[in-house]
Amino acid sequence: MNNLNKVFLSGYFLMLALVGCQNSDDASDAYGNFEATDAIISSEVSGKVLQVYVDEGELVPRGELITLIDTTILSIKKQQLFSSKAAAYSKIAQVNASKEVLKAQRAVLAKDVERIYNMYKDNAATSKQLDDVQGQLRVMEKQMLGFDSQIESIHAEVAVIEAQVIELNDQLERCEIRMPMEATILQKFVENGEMSMAGKPVVKVADLSKMYLRAFISGSQLSQVEIGQSVEVRYDKNKSDNSSINGKISWISSSAEFTPKIIQTKEERVDLVYAIKVLVENNGQIKIGMPGEIKF
Repeated sequence: MNNLNKVFLSGYFLMLALVGCQNSDDASDAYGNFEATDAIISSEVSGKVLQVYVDEGELVPRGELITLIDTTILSIKKQQLFSSKAAAYSKIAQVNASKEVLKAQRAVLAKDVERIYNMYKDNAATSKQLDDVQGQLRVMEKQMLGFDSQIESIHAEVAVIEAQVIELNDQLERCEIRMPMEATILQKFVENGEMSMAGKPVVKVADLSKMYLRAFISGSQLSQVEIGQSVEVRYDKNKSDNSSINGKISWISSSAEFTPKIIQTKEERVDLVYAIKVLVENNGQIKIGMPGEIKF
């Protein structure tokens, strides 16, 4: 081999070495997939689904009505309770009217007691006459107490009805299934006209504005990471280039596990790794399940 060829080959291998070093320095430290914290919103009452107001992929604000369950039976029960409450109040009016009549009679009888008592002191009336009118007055006083007890009983009945109305109002509110947070609809489980049971899932939602890259690191890398640490998160821009955003490590597993099969080679099946989660602000390009990389 002549000197020119030797120089050329030496330069070629040097270039490969430099490129290899550069790629090694730029290589990612961990790999994984993006995920979001999802939630299942379920029906709290049983009934026919009258309307589903959302579609999959739709961003729904907090408090927005997403599903309406039929309220006909509950509304009828509520009207029945209102009728029972009105009937109870009419009983109170009747008892009060009877009480006023008895009160007037007692006032008249009290005067008779006083008059007969004066006559008894003047020996113009017998002790039996005095005992009779005093006994009648005591009976009237007990009747007055009886009316008071009836009114208290009716008020207790009204209180029970009002508690039942409050319970029905709560059930009616639960027929309107609303978003507990601003989130994106990932999946619908019911459609208009279907029967929904209490506890049946209605929609699956997730806040896609904040995503987590769940990645895996080796035991030797544990010393390089800590919760709250800022890292570079990379994801595919096209076949050859990556996009990168800033992320923050939000969770580090306290126990080791075997390398997940989705990212392991046959030789790595016995390796132990630690799972970590990196929180990133989603710019709209990151999707659930998309692969990602981390550079410490």
